[in-house]
Amino acid sequence: MIQVFAEVPQGIQTAPHELRMAAAGHQVAVREVDLTHVRDRDSLMMAFLAGLALTQSFGRNWDALYDVLTDPQQFSGRLAVVLCDYAHFKKKRAALAAELEGVLMDAQQSAAEQGRLLWLLAEERDTDTRHW
Repeated sequence: MIQVFAEVPQGIQTAPHELRMAAAGHQVAVREVDLTHVRDRDSLMMAFLAGLALTQSFGRNWDALYDVLTDPQQFSGRLAVVLCDYAHFKKKRAALAAELEGVLMDAQQSAAEQGRLLWLLAEERDTDTRHW
């Protein structure tokens, strides 16, 4: 099993197969964002709204996403954002994925500067066992 939570977060990493068990052992909150049906920025923001359990007041733009991920009152000091079906999303929506990665990397850096840990984990479909 990949022990991703034993190390400091570094970019978008492969999610371990037993993600929830590993996260619980390291007291990491987990939120899953399903990218399967994302086709544009609006649907991407809706995926984050649902996956992070945000309210309808979420701004649905890059700045709002960054703010949510870096707000210490929004999430505890140890958060894993699981990007479900990430490889497929990145392949189909390369430009959108590049923008998203920039925001996520900046948020991860800012969280680290605040003494918080933000893991960004790419999880593929259960039928793809190559990442296990």
